[in-house]
Amino acid sequence: MNLFVNDLTVIDASYLCEKRGMVGESWILDVVMHGDLNEMSMVLDFSKVKKQIKQLVDQYVDHRLLVPVDNDAVEITSIQSGYSQVDLMRGEKGIHLHCPDEAFCFVDAKEISIESVTKHIHHVLQGHLPSNVASIDVTLRHEKLDGAYYHYTHGLKKHDGNCQRIAHGHRSPIQILVDGQRDIEREHAFAQRWQDIYLASIEDLVEVEHLELSEHANGSSSDTHFGFRYTTSQGDFQLAIAHSETEVLNTDTTVELLAVFIANEIAPSLNEGQSLQIIAYEGVGKGAMAFR
Repeated sequence: MNLFVNDLTVIDASYLCEKRGMVGESWILDVVMHGDLNEMSMVLDFSKVKKQIKQLVDQYVDHRLLVPVDNDAVEITSIQSGYSQVDLMRGEKGIHLHCPDEAFCFVDAKEISIESVTKHIHHVLQGHLPSNVASIDVTLRHEKLDGAYYHYTHGLKKHDGNCQRIAHGHRSPIQILVDGQRDIEREHAFAQRWQDIYLASIEDLVEVEHLELSEHANGSSSDTHFGFRYTTSQGDFQLAIAHSETEVLNTDTTVELLAVFIANEIAPSLNEGQSLQIIAYEGVGKGAMAFR
């Protein structure tokens, strides 16, 4: 007997890629469980299985930076208890972090892909299900989108939950309406601007030289990289990332303020009297609107 649950949860995370850098991503998770009926004539109670699997995925994968540990460009160094330094060597676009271990998801693969993350999640779930469940199939998929979208990474230090981690992200559609009509050209232009971008708050900006990074970051300086650092209830977060892959905002990077930021960027290009509506998503099915 098979039990399936579609749209069980959405994973909002980021990953390291030698070519693209730090990539924000959103994957929808579907599962199929194979097993025998229990004493209630069910494989599992839907409400319990959804809660159990979501809890495991949230704990080990969601809102983390996924790191391909078998990639030759990646170096991982365990430092004081509960912290790691992670480096992605890419010449002048190297990415360097010093964060609590909970900020990372270490994946046994040469690259992060739907296939390698699916395999990792399958490994996480195995052994945590009732004895009558013989096996589980995991499917990750993207939301089908008919318009422009971007991949961004950020950290929300004022958030009480896992959003406070300095490198998690989203694959996010954007809609820009001028006088009530979609402006496809402006949508694609902004999506291009924020493709594989790190969005940071200026109040977290520090000199790269003041960060506690590994020796692999020695070639990075304030001439090429921004440094960001903040402390939250989960610990001390530090990041150095190239200027060319970063946009520094004068506000926090909540989706509400990102919608306002986009509106403020677009508004000067409008004709007098034109109305503007921004629909900015944060991953799948949620976001914020701003009007001018």
